Amino acid sequence: MERKQGFLSALRERSRSESPARSASSVVGLLNPRRRRRRELLMEMMEQRNGCVGLAPLMEGPDPSAGDGDAGRREGGWGRWVKGQLTRAPSLAGGAAAGYRRSDLRLLLGVMGAPLAPIHVSSTDPLPHLSIKDTPIETSSAQYILQQYTAASGGLKLQSSIRNAYAMGKVRMMASEFETATGVVKTRSSSREAESGSFVLWQMAPEMWYVELAVGGSKVHAGCNGKLVWRHTPWLGAHAAKGPVRPLRRALQGLDPFTTASMFANAQCIGEKVVDGEDCFILKLCADPETLKARSEGPAEIIRHVLFGYFSQKTGLLIHMEDSHLTRIQSSAGGETVYWETTISSFMEDYRLVEGVMIAHSGRSFITLFRFGETAMSHTKTRMEEEWSIEEVAFNVPGLSMDCFIPPADVKGLSISESCELPQVERGKATGGSGSHRTKVAALERPIDSLDDNSLWRV
Repeated sequence: MERKQGFLSALRERSRSESPARSASSVVGLLNPRRRRRRELLMEMMEQRNGCVGLAPLMEGPDPSAGDGDAGRREGGWGRWVKGQLTRAPSLAGGAAAGYRRSDLRLLLGVMGAPLAPIHVSSTDPLPHLSIKDTPIETSSAQYILQQYTAASGGLKLQSSIRNAYAMGKVRMMASEFETATGVVKTRSSSREAESGSFVLWQMAPEMWYVELAVGGSKVHAGCNGKLVWRHTPWLGAHAAKGPVRPLRRALQGLDPFTTASMFANAQCIGEKVVDGEDCFILKLCADPETLKARSEGPAEIIRHVLFGYFSQKTGLLIHMEDSHLTRIQSSAGGETVYWETTISSFMEDYRLVEGVMIAHSGRSFITLFRFGETAMSHTKTRMEEEWSIEEVAFNVPGLSMDCFIPPADVKGLSISESCELPQVERGKATGGSGSHRTKVAALERPIDSLDDNSLWRV
């Protein structure tokens, strides 16, 4: 007891001679060494901040109780503070990671932003009547399957009465894997780093549509006025699509049953397959040689484009769709000929009635971009994924006119094929010294780092 009283009295005398902060630190240090170390680190950080040594802790928002030095931030409020945080110079590691993410984002938006269907579809052409006499079994079976699909989707009479349509939803995209010829598989981005965004789709008969897609701070928008399909990306600007007018593939993913049935009007039934536990009929549709030739340009030649539709035998609805197109890029400098095969496999889920029409309200897509050539060491494969959900759907929206589908003024007289969306480095190696195609792409392209403030937007 005497030693304890002597210890406490000595402690009280020491505390009187020190500041309150020091006395608290001493008591903590005597009681717990770990807490003493944390206290010392905290005191050092406070002293550095008060003495303007090092960097101050980053604030989570504007400080309303700041002094005169933060008057500018108080005057600007949240908007100025957010703008200042966005313009802060990133670290070297952060800059490298951002560069990879921008590269993946460009590839994601280029391939999945606004892909088109393989052939031209006219909504004014009636669907073929079911005919068995003098008709191949593959064709008559496909006609029967389409009649079942049309009936399950709401009926031809109701779908023909729709003048325009609107849909809004959310998307998540990510580049999942990158594989080389050596067998090494690299994960480009994890599910936590998936790019999220939104899209808006407008459609109007006949053959007019417009879509806006915003993902990861970049925007892709495309449209069709019935005579011209155009597209605008941050790296290529506004340009027209090569070939005939074609529907938007995103609309075929359970959003537009009438156009989907018209797309498969001349398809053939090639068999059956079980998809997600459901027995399905398979309809196959191939683009004709004239369409493929019109879509090709310069050294880039589209060899084939095939579309498969999987229709459930139980419900009659389209639950799976897969398309694949193969592009050959011939080098004019005598180099290696490169082939690009793009495969998009989509699953449609959660069908619900919207004003009497069955609409798929969610789905997912798996994309494979396969590059191969004459040597096995040049083979690469990139896998990407997309998930989407539909939040709003409406038909016969009042006030929608043809003026909403007018293309930009700088689109006229400039058309580019789908090969421009292939990775730039590989395309540059393959094309070598090709003339007009490479010149046209180089004149339009600009780095994604030079995006202006309009690239940050919301739906």
